[in-house]
Amino acid sequence: MEELNLDATNAILGRLASHAAKQALLGKTINIVNCEKAIISGNRHAVRAKYYHNMFKLGRPTKGPFLSRMPDRFVRRVIRGMLDHKNERGRNAFERVMCYIGTPDAFQKKKLLHVAKDVSELPKLRYQTVGELCTSLGGKL
Repeated sequence: MEELNLDATNAILGRLASHAAKQALLGKTINIVNCEKAIISGNRHAVRAKYYHNMFKLGRPTKGPFLSRMPDRFVRRVIRGMLDHKNERGRNAFERVMCYIGTPDAFQKKKLLHVAKDVSELPKLRYQTVGELCTSLGGKL
């Protein structure tokens, strides 16, 4: 199996997640490092309000929806949303996706790929990092 190592630093989360989901469906093993540095575009307060509503105002605490406040699990959940995780093909693809906070020692010497545009190429973009969003929702890095 082919292994694909992606760096999420300054990458827009949706574009990164869709690329990772497509490659996982093709049978590649996906490793995403620096998940806390991925970017969510949009107004900072509106994005936080959306996730805060889903976590604390929607449904009951015992029934879900359960959204993690750890950046690596948050990114993995976004990728799961782009896969058909209830069928066998999507479930197997999701098992091939791993996300990490920071860069583990195993990936220090490996070549990391950057996906699509990063934030520096987009002028006047309102954004926040996944790490900032998770800490504002009560997570700890």
